[in-house]
Amino acid sequence: MTNTMSPAAAGGSATGILGRVAAIGATIGRFPLAIHQMLFRLAVAGVFLRAGLDKVRSWESTVALFRDEYKVPVLPPELAAVMASSVEIGCSLLLVAGLATRLATLPMLGMILTIQLFVYPQAWPEHLVWGSILLFLLTRGGGAISLDRLIGLEAVDTAAIRSGARH
Repeated sequence: MTNTMSPAAAGGSATGILGRVAAIGATIGRFPLAIHQMLFRLAVAGVFLRAGLDKVRSWESTVALFRDEYKVPVLPPELAAVMASSVEIGCSLLLVAGLATRLATLPMLGMILTIQLFVYPQAWPEHLVWGSILLFLLTRGGGAISLDRLIGLEAVDTAAIRSGARH
């Protein structure tokens, strides 16, 4: 007995499979960008905020680390420790709120670059992840779920909305 069902009807053709994959991709692509932006802000803020709070909790150890292990060039260890803690805590809080998001990413990117070049060059995989997320936030902003949007620091992209793009 022969099978009279065509490959396309059976769902076995390349076109049928590619069509299904494309449909799934289109559905997934409608996931709101604003949620990605909020999650990216929270993820990076979590890493930096924990590090900053740890520094503040054990200040003597922090200064010793900057003096003996980190050895950041040019800056005295005490000043480097204050600057690092301030950036980690202050910029993290801004990211959590989605306030001055683009501006808050700049010191964090500078800090990652400094750490990568002078302190832990072998930690490039983590730095690449954090830097990529921060670069995304720098170029795309905090998103619709942010104080930036609420107070008008980040404008609504009406052209993208009219064209059907999701934010």
